[in-house]
Amino acid sequence: MCVAVCVWYSFFFFNVTATTEIYTLSLPDALPISTPTHVVTGAFGFSGKYIARRLLDRGHRVRTLTNSPHRPNPFGKTVEVDLLDFDQPDRLTASLEGASVLYNTYWVRFNHKRFTHAGAVENSRTLFHSAKTAGVERIVHVSITNPSLDSPLEYFRGKAQLEKALAESGVSHAILRPAVLFGSEDILVNNIAWMLRKLPVFGVFGKGDYRLQPIYVDDLAELAVEAGQRRENTVVDAIGPETFTFRGLVREIARIIGKKRLILSVPPSIGYLAACILGKVLGDDRADRTAGTVGVALALARQGVQIVRVHDVRAMVRVARMADAIVRG
Repeated sequence: MCVAVCVWYSFFFFNVTATTEIYTLSLPDALPISTPTHVVTGAFGFSGKYIARRLLDRGHRVRTLTNSPHRPNPFGKTVEVDLLDFDQPDRLTASLEGASVLYNTYWVRFNHKRFTHAGAVENSRTLFHSAKTAGVERIVHVSITNPSLDSPLEYFRGKAQLEKALAESGVSHAILRPAVLFGSEDILVNNIAWMLRKLPVFGVFGKGDYRLQPIYVDDLAELAVEAGQRRENTVVDAIGPETFTFRGLVREIARIIGKKRLILSVPPSIGYLAACILGKVLGDDRADRTAGTVGVALALARQGVQIVRVHDVRAMVRVARMADAIVRG
């Protein structure tokens, strides 16, 4: 019970901005030259940061590949930094040379004029090929619960395509399939908590009985690091010990932050419209993102998916229309 309380308590710590400058460095002098290198994509991001920290705690040499080199670096000089450059495969291969394990957290959460899900699939295939060419022994890949090549949602279809590509690569691999990730920097739970604090009523799409099985991001990181030590090919459902309906999750968050709120069922289209208006009035798009995220969850639930992973989603008009179409059959 104590563990469960500690895990849920961690939901509600908001981001702390780091001020350490980013360094591109030679490897730390304190580690023997024979220490294997572990490469993490996106160690300045959410899940990648926790994986990198776990690796450092075990005494591993860590390098990150990032396409956001100007983001705050929480590790200072302890992590080597290189660019995640998909347009230069030879450079990407060179950045992976000497690595024993690659932990891939790279993906895009929504289509944008500068990046797309289809582009992320091709980029990831390039990354897998470069890893194999560089002699990487093991790839630990963060996927998603219920990926499907037949999914009408490009996000889930792309994740399935990548799992297939990795399985066909010939490189020893582990695939982790998390559902909802939570932690101090997560989006879904912090957005729900923000809305519960600010609003007297909280709307859920439909009955709110679609299920979520959250996993704490540091627990996912531990699974990833453990998977990196093995060599057999595995697929792991990286889910937490407790299952919640979405309505139950909202009720639990409200209880923890000490807010009694009326929870109402609303049609997806009305909920989306209300969230858009709220975001405009408040000058804050967090409510908008939450509405779209839950709309995807509802659409998947209506397809029969029992556990879904939820992300911050923009381009919400397209997503909401897709959810409406699926719900209406």
